[in-house]
Amino acid sequence: MRWAEGFIAVDWGTTNRRGYLIADGGRMTDEMEDDRGILAVGREGFDRAVADLKGRLGDRPLLMAGMVGSNRGWVEAPYVPCPAGLPELAANLKWVVRDRIAIVPGVSYSDGDAADVMRGEEMQILGAFAEGMVAADALICHPGTHNKWIRLEDGRITAFRTVMTGELFNLLREHSILADLLSAPAEVDDAFEAGVRKGLESDELMAELFSVRARVLLGKAPRESAASYTSGLLIGTDIRIGARAAPQEEIVVMGRPELTSLFAAALRIGGRTAREVDGEEAFLAGVKHLSELIQ
Repeated sequence: MRWAEGFIAVDWGTTNRRGYLIADGGRMTDEMEDDRGILAVGREGFDRAVADLKGRLGDRPLLMAGMVGSNRGWVEAPYVPCPAGLPELAANLKWVVRDRIAIVPGVSYSDGDAADVMRGEEMQILGAFAEGMVAADALICHPGTHNKWIRLEDGRITAFRTVMTGELFNLLREHSILADLLSAPAEVDDAFEAGVRKGLESDELMAELFSVRARVLLGKAPRESAASYTSGLLIGTDIRIGARAAPQEEIVVMGRPELTSLFAAALRIGGRTAREVDGEEAFLAGVKHLSELIQ
């Protein structure tokens, strides 16, 4: 079966997976999502997990991206070094079953002492460019467990940096002395704005995090504001790291809307121009254009 006649695209992450049935012409006609990320599946469970995908979406060729191709996933797909575009990804697909099951390689960046890797975000970034959602030259912020700041030049990923903002917030919420203060959802409010401004201005994140608890204990801040303030503090610090290389440039914030809205709001608080792009739409564009390059 030719890929142009239809296939299943899978965004398979650490904790979740999303599958899409792509019909001829790149139209998405069915989808599913569950919590069967690679950690839940385990190394011995991928054959059954793939059979489950086909049972739910049909017997079609599979094009998979994300952590499924990591050294903790099903089959490791080696990284493609920057600069990387869709042609480089297509040329380096990892075939599990020739012409039937392929895993998209991740992208790596190395420059002097700098070293970084990504898996999954590249499909959204390059798909957004191919579909005209972002310009050929752009700075892209991709919020998530491991937030990425990605430089796109001439339609190719040339450099990026990862900031562990999402994971740090989750660790603080679940395992730290701040856990009982961070159960509420973070919202864009006055506390969030105050946290963002502190994160943009301060070089003392570790000390500022402890002050979240102290401020509540001493009556300087209500308990209800702690989650929003802490989220703003971490995101403001993240932006100070990622956005300083392009002080005047528009920043495209790409990913899940509940995360892009927080980062876009924080960027605007910091006086930056931000534009949001839906990550799911970008991923679907990426697999559509990548499938057209499969030989």
